[in-house]
Amino acid sequence: MRTEKANETPKQLAMNLLGQVLGARPAEPRTTLPKNGSKTPRLNRYAAIQRLFEADIFGNKQLVDTRTISSSGLTYNFVDLFAGAGGLSLGFEQANFHGVAAIEVENDACVTYRHNFPRTVLFDRPIEDVREGELRDAAADHTIHVVSGGPPCQGFSVAGRRDPDDSRNRLFAQFARVVDCLKPWYVVLENVPGILTMRRGAFYRDIVESFARIGYPEMAVAVLESAAFGVSQIRPRAVFIANRFGKRNPFPLPTLEERNYVAIEAAIHDLEDHPQDPSINHEWTKHSRNMEERLSRVPPGGSLYPTYLDAWKRQYPGVPSMTIKENHGGTHIHPHRNRVLSAREMARLQGFPDSFHFRTRMKRVMWQVGNAVPPPLARHIALALRPSLDELATGPGEH
Repeated sequence: MRTEKANETPKQLAMNLLGQVLGARPAEPRTTLPKNGSKTPRLNRYAAIQRLFEADIFGNKQLVDTRTISSSGLTYNFVDLFAGAGGLSLGFEQANFHGVAAIEVENDACVTYRHNFPRTVLFDRPIEDVREGELRDAAADHTIHVVSGGPPCQGFSVAGRRDPDDSRNRLFAQFARVVDCLKPWYVVLENVPGILTMRRGAFYRDIVESFARIGYPEMAVAVLESAAFGVSQIRPRAVFIANRFGKRNPFPLPTLEERNYVAIEAAIHDLEDHPQDPSINHEWTKHSRNMEERLSRVPPGGSLYPTYLDAWKRQYPGVPSMTIKENHGGTHIHPHRNRVLSAREMARLQGFPDSFHFRTRMKRVMWQVGNAVPPPLARHIALALRPSLDELATGPGEH
């Protein structure tokens, strides 16, 4: 049994205990697909972690019913880091936030971002190459109310190799550097729930402690399920929120119960028999007759390739989509048709409106969509912040 140091604070003791709990968490059960059989869809893969953080052991969290929050009123400013195609930016703009600046390194995503957010200053290079002076110039006379973003999560995701030494896992230090430069009122960092359990919670503690050192000492965490906010897809995200005023950090309450989650058909039914149409990103990998026959034998939840179960999986009908991703054209199989999902169907399952157009070639569009933050989830996170921002903006004193 670990012996605690005498000089550790109650919060440090709690952090250490949380790390032990995360590290000792039972492994997620895996379901083996019977030959030619179907799996049962799992809608609550991270339920144990979600419940753990719902306990709010540090008392630094408040829950907001965003169904009662209007996006009208003051417009707040944000900076989006690791912006990708702009899923998080879109959700924040839908909640009446203005994107002052964004940083993204992937050229294809930058093309899409510029097309959809022409008013935002976009730094299209590695975040470590963006200097503090450039950031301040971009902010100009704007008060930065929120710095948000999701560093690449390949090292944390259960779908990946979960490599704790992947250099991308340390990009949150660059996130902290930008925050330290711009001094926003709030910080919002999102990632996959796997980030919370890597190395017995060490990465989680590193993130919290890094932001505490630069003036954001009460960072709170919640695991938010995208489907609970109207997204027709199971996509849980770990969301970190902190502020520099000693206030409790607001998180949105789920707007839907599991029994009311939106089924996949509600999002993509009208595109089922629609011919390929590049003008709306409704494109998918072309299949030969032989491939269509092979796909016809894949049951819901099953994969075309028994030794590579994370791609070419058939979606379950009647429930939200499995977490979508791009696997070199081998996206998930349509629940009712013997083809993979189109890029536009993937975008709909992420909650992007059809008016949001993705640029560049099809496979890179799929990559952009698969790596995006669902805009409806981002919108509810932004709406949850508005009451606290209103209170700060209308209260006495300089911020």
